[in-house]
Amino acid sequence: MLPSTNSRPIITHDNPKSPISEAYRSLRTNIQFSAIDEEIRTIMVTSAGPGEGKSTTITNLAVAYAQSDKSVVLIDADLRKPTMHHTFNLTNRFGLTNALSNRGMLAEVIRETKVPNLSVITSGPIPPNPSEMLASRRMGALLEDLKDQFDIILIDTPPALAVTDAQIVASKCDGVILVIDSGKVKREMAMKAKANLDYVKARILGVVLNNMNRKSSESYYYYYYGTKE
Repeated sequence: MLPSTNSRPIITHDNPKSPISEAYRSLRTNIQFSAIDEEIRTIMVTSAGPGEGKSTTITNLAVAYAQSDKSVVLIDADLRKPTMHHTFNLTNRFGLTNALSNRGMLAEVIRETKVPNLSVITSGPIPPNPSEMLASRRMGALLEDLKDQFDIILIDTPPALAVTDAQIVASKCDGVILVIDSGKVKREMAMKAKANLDYVKARILGVVLNNMNRKSSESYYYYYYGTKE
């Protein structure tokens, strides 16, 4: 079971030798090898519904990339219920919405974190028109500007079944990771979320299953990695 976002943990940073941290590094490696002939630099992470662990997943994935000496920027594009400013203890007075509305220069909303190689763009003030802002030409231009500054761009969005925001952002990314709570989300909901992403021709790189049988998965990890300690 992956950590809850309520406690704002970043296990890949706090406990990099843990089995869960190794799982995030495996996710990073799988993404890297999912496209041999082309680079995957802009990656969106979403879920079918709320509370499935997408923000925890993308935060730890961002740290895993940063630990591999990649320059990484993590964007909180959940303009409805943002969390990244809490996770990294940053003010959310300025962020993505300021840059998209031209009230803030891009350089002013990129903040460094305690994790080497990892920067964050928080959501900024919650706007009345999130979908329109994310669909704007300015959003596309912002992502292109960030490609000149960072190796990897990770984008957190609202759940795919809640609003159209995830579909909009997915169309601007190289790939999408779908996070599913295996003990909570019914198969029909997961398939509907995938269908929504398929509709905009999003490239789904894979699915992260949270809350699998913890006893069996933990015993596997500790057995496999325990001999290295």
